Amino acid sequence: MNEEKKFVDGMIVKLPPDTAPDFVKLKLSFKLDEFGSWIGAQKSEDPSLEWINVEIKEGRSGKWYAERDTFKPSPQQPARQPARSGPPKSVPNDDIPW
Repeated sequence: MNEEKKFVDGMIVKLPPDTAPDFVKLKLSFKLDEFGSWIGAQKSEDPSLEWINVEIKEGRSGKWYAERDTFKPSPQQPARQPARSGPPKSVPNDDIPW
């Protein structure tokens, strides 16, 4: 997991002002030229790209920033079959406490 961080160019993350209502959690600003170029570069890197996931993080300095989430799940392995075959064993009635 020592991948290089991929910051989202042109996306600025800020906490809302104290006067904002409680349901406003953060503010995002987009510098369109930078953000558009960044998105285009991501698509050029991987033409099959349909989605970009972004995580909002807090730096050691306390400043918030946007980082591209590059997690890719590993290919799924075929499901294992249960070790037991056949119907489940029944419990004798004399072992049931009621």
